[in-house]
Amino acid sequence: MVRKKVTIKNPTGLHLRPAGFLCKEAMRFKSIITFEFRQNTANVKSVLSVLGACVKCGDEIELVCDGEDEELALAVLVEAVNNGLGE
Repeated sequence: MVRKKVTIKNPTGLHLRPAGFLCKEAMRFKSIITFEFRQNTANVKSVLSVLGACVKCGDEIELVCDGEDEELALAVLVEAVNNGLGE
């Protein structure tokens, strides 16, 4: 299991478009991928779970990847968040 904290930079937070982008990226991997935010855990492969976390601009989430491709999954998702999630 690997984990890393990242800060959401999107001005409107994780609304539908960036949440969908994050989910699409996560679906490429076999690992279980979640993030922790305010004592809650969201399944990154579920758009509804990501949206339900109500993450706003400037919020810090901790991505957690567990599985055979966890290192690559974490690197790709951290880069996606840092690059604005397709926006």
